Amino acid sequence: MNEGKYVFSQLVKFLPKRVFDCIVMKFQGDKYIKSFSCWNQLLVMMYGQLSGSESLRELVCIITAHAPKSYHLGFGKILVTRSNLAKANASRDCRIFEEFAYKMISIAQEKRITKEFEIRGRFYAFDSTTIDLCLNLFWWASFRKTKAGIKVHTLYDVVTQIPTFLHITEAKVNDMNAMDEIPYEPNAYYIFDRGYFDLARLFTINLIGSNFVIRERGQLKYEIIDGEDLLESPDNILYDQTIRLTGQQTRGRYPVLLRRVGYYSIEHQRTFTYLTNNFEISAKHIALLYKNRWQVELFFKWIKQHLHIKSFWGVTENAVRIQIFSAITTYCLVAIVEHDLRLNRSTFDVLRILSMSLFDKTQMKELFKRIEKVDDMPENGYTQLCFNF
Repeated sequence: MNEGKYVFSQLVKFLPKRVFDCIVMKFQGDKYIKSFSCWNQLLVMMYGQLSGSESLRELVCIITAHAPKSYHLGFGKILVTRSNLAKANASRDCRIFEEFAYKMISIAQEKRITKEFEIRGRFYAFDSTTIDLCLNLFWWASFRKTKAGIKVHTLYDVVTQIPTFLHITEAKVNDMNAMDEIPYEPNAYYIFDRGYFDLARLFTINLIGSNFVIRERGQLKYEIIDGEDLLESPDNILYDQTIRLTGQQTRGRYPVLLRRVGYYSIEHQRTFTYLTNNFEISAKHIALLYKNRWQVELFFKWIKQHLHIKSFWGVTENAVRIQIFSAITTYCLVAIVEHDLRLNRSTFDVLRILSMSLFDKTQMKELFKRIEKVDDMPENGYTQLCFNF
C-alpha cells in the first residue's frame, strides 16, 4: 500500500503557513469563522489554479467528488460548497491574499537571484495587460459602453523572472498614471515601452537615482552634445549620442542630458531608438535590456494561458483581486518548487506536470526523474525495446 503524500499536499509544504496566519490575524480574517478558514480558502483557490478549473461550479464539483481525500490533500476536514466559497471570495479582505502574494514574491525572488544574467544589477520591465470582462456582471469595472475590463500593471524582474509588483486598476486608466505607483529602487534599471513616454515622470526617476531605458516616441527636437555614428559596429549599434532636448515643452520636462542609442534589428529588419539616463553601460547592453522587456509580455501570455485569471469565479472586485493574487501565489510557488528541488525545468513544464499529478502519491522529484530518462532515450528507443522484447 502506498503511504506517500499526494502531490498537492507536498506542494502545500512549501507555503509559509505561519506567515499567512500572521497576516490573517493582522486583518482579523478568521474572526467569527468556525469552519472554512482563510487558509482553507487559499488552498482551494490554488487548487483551482493548478487543476485548470474554468468556473466556481467546476472547482467545487471536483473537490466534492474527492471529499474523502480533502484532509490528506491539505484542505482539512471541511465541506466546500459554492455558496461558502463565493461568500468568502466576496467578503473576506483581499489584502490578506495580496500581502501573502508579495511575501511569496520576495521568497521566490531571493531564491532565484542567483540566475545568471549578462549584466550585473537589478533590472525590471514594466507593462500592463488588459483583461476584458462582461459589463452586465462586472459593472464596477466599466470600460466602454458595452464592455468592462481591468488592467494588471506589472513590474517584472528580468533576472529572476518573477513579478515583483502588481497594480490593478480599471481598464480605462492610462498606463502612464501607473508609473507613479512603482516602488523605485536607487541604481536599479526600469525598462518601458514607448507607451510610457512621459518626460516629466522619467525625470522623476532620474532624480530618485534610478535608471530607465525607453523607446523613443515621436520626433524629438534635440541637439547632439557628444557621440557619432557607428555604422560599422559589430553589435548593430548605429549611433550612441549624448543629447539635450531643445523643444519648448520637452526641455522643461527633462532639463538634463539624455543618452540616445540607435540599434538595427536584423530579426525585424528595422531600426529602434532608445533613450536612457545611464551613460556607463555599453550601447550593446542598452539594446539587450530593451530586448529583455519582452519577458513581461511572455509572462502575461503564460499566465493567461496556464493560470486562470480570464474566467473569474466571482463578480465582485474583491473576488477578482483574490483570484489574481492567488494566481500570482501559485506562480511563485511553482518557481520556488523548481528551485528547491533543482528540477532544471521551465516553470511551464513544472506546472504542466504537477497539474496532471495532483492526486498522485509519487514524490515530486521522482516525477521529473522519469522525464529525464525519457529525454535521454534515443529516438528509436521505443522500437528497440519492442524488438528486444
